[in-house]
Amino acid sequence: MKPEEQIRIICKGAHQCVNEEELLEKLKKTEKEKRPLIIKLGLDPSAPDIHLGHAVVLRKIRQMQELGHKAVIIIGDFTGKIGDPTGKAKGRIALSDEQVKENALTYCDQIFKVLDKEKTVVRFNSEWLSKLNFEDVIRLASITTVARMLERDDFQNRYKNGVPIGIHEFFYPLMQAYDSIAIEADLELGGTDQTFNILMGRTLQKAMNKEQQVALFMPILEGLDGIEKMSKSLGNYIGVNEPAEVMFKKVMEIPDNLILRYFELATDEHPDTIDQIRKDLETGMNPRDCKLKLARIITKLYHSMEALDKAEEYYREAFGKKAIPEDIPELLLGKEQKTLADCIPELLEMELVKSKAEFLRMLRQNGVQRNQEKITEDALKDLLQSGDVLKIGKKKFVRIK
Repeated sequence: MKPEEQIRIICKGAHQCVNEEELLEKLKKTEKEKRPLIIKLGLDPSAPDIHLGHAVVLRKIRQMQELGHKAVIIIGDFTGKIGDPTGKAKGRIALSDEQVKENALTYCDQIFKVLDKEKTVVRFNSEWLSKLNFEDVIRLASITTVARMLERDDFQNRYKNGVPIGIHEFFYPLMQAYDSIAIEADLELGGTDQTFNILMGRTLQKAMNKEQQVALFMPILEGLDGIEKMSKSLGNYIGVNEPAEVMFKKVMEIPDNLILRYFELATDEHPDTIDQIRKDLETGMNPRDCKLKLARIITKLYHSMEALDKAEEYYREAFGKKAIPEDIPELLLGKEQKTLADCIPELLEMELVKSKAEFLRMLRQNGVQRNQEKITEDALKDLLQSGDVLKIGKKKFVRIK
């Protein structure tokens, strides 16, 4: 694909590219030299449960991999062991070697649900940072100033509020920038919250007379509420490891005004396709039909075609016809009869509810049904019968056996 067309795909949905002219020149150069761009993504070694918000950056890398480029994922094991700044009011607790290794494995299990494993290299920044001597570190520190470091929002806020900042924390942006030197990065990308650190990579490369990397910043994806950024703690997320039927249903819940944003940030659809969807919506296409298409595309990215078909059928049965789907999990009670209250631990274990308190709250708010009839807290003492179907919230079912 020609460099100009590649830029359309690379910049699709991006918040900012620094800068596009340099990217075009790099693409022309790699085309001439018949080599891929080296795309850098740095990850701290915490162990997240990746959702579509996290996957925005990963999806963009996958799109570049489809164009023939190579991703280098850098696990910050060295920086993680000394404690990275968190962007919050205090520094992050340092991690042990064992925690770093365990978390790195968790990362890899999840990121390869999105990235092409054959076009991805995973490296640990201890490979090069642990080999720097004190003279190297002093030379690295001389490239920037304390005033420049205090431009970073979290450092600035902590300084103004009298919250201690360790000298070692100033080294984190420099060490992350040095990762770009070590792998000869052509492009680094991250969320808009990583602007300071990624631009520091360009600064360091220039100071060391290296070709500067292009910086690509992806926006923060709003969650199902359409307001706050997608977050597991806020409950407005779509997890990449969630069952297909849950994922499909959640995509159908996004506000209509976010349809195009999800197409841009959560799918790999070509810009021309998205332009057509925009025109369809503007000329009267039913947003629900558009969301059905979006739900199929997103669910297919993380699940098999068979799972997608079942998820769509499940959705149409459960939420279109308001019927009880056939293919739902079963709760085996054994020979002894139990009350609904007795079964709460099993419901927690099956992750149908997060806590006993949440289940009781849902009962009080008419959020639980038994055989398609709403029940209240009075039903906690009722004996459950084989064949009973509980519907918990809007999208979770379980059949009693």
